[in-house]
Amino acid sequence: MVYGYIRVSSTDQNEDRQLIAMQDKHIPKKNIFMDKQSGKDFDRPRYKKLVKKLRVGDLLYILSIDRLGRNYEEIQKQWRILTKEIGIDICVIDMPLLDTRNGKDLMGTFIADLVLQILSFVAQSERENIRKRQAEGIVAAKLKGVKFGRPIIQSPSDFPQIVKDYEKQQISLAEAIQKCNMSKATFYRRMREYQIEYKK
Repeated sequence: MVYGYIRVSSTDQNEDRQLIAMQDKHIPKKNIFMDKQSGKDFDRPRYKKLVKKLRVGDLLYILSIDRLGRNYEEIQKQWRILTKEIGIDICVIDMPLLDTRNGKDLMGTFIADLVLQILSFVAQSERENIRKRQAEGIVAAKLKGVKFGRPIIQSPSDFPQIVKDYEKQQISLAEAIQKCNMSKATFYRRMREYQIEYKK
């Protein structure tokens, strides 16, 4: 049997390129398994289901090694499970050297293993570099004054009077939060803060 595996990092990413590659290999739609989650580990529902279906002699297509995963050690481990323990062939479409159907002699196996190790290392390094760049970007943005998280809602200047009117039931809750331009939860929180401060 011939299978295909597709992974995108989130529901926002587009899987079309990988699907087209699988269709070019004439893989039946029912044999294409797709996960929409991070490649940091192999705890993925569709991947697990795929592995249970695989039998000796089956062929698995993936578009690129980072679609299999991004963790160097995990990729190595899964490759060994798939090719040695289960006994399937794997073809990485973007990297013809990583096609276990070719070069099954000692030299071919050595080359494939070497290429796999290099690409796995590159995949993990890129993941770590992305995290580093994100962290550096956040630090740089904070230095420029960029604020993260929800903007702080300022209380109106007449907030104490609004609270008093609400407590005396001169205005309703709906009127109070409308005057303050706040949600109910924010109004209650600010009112508690004001009461604590006022009682000091």
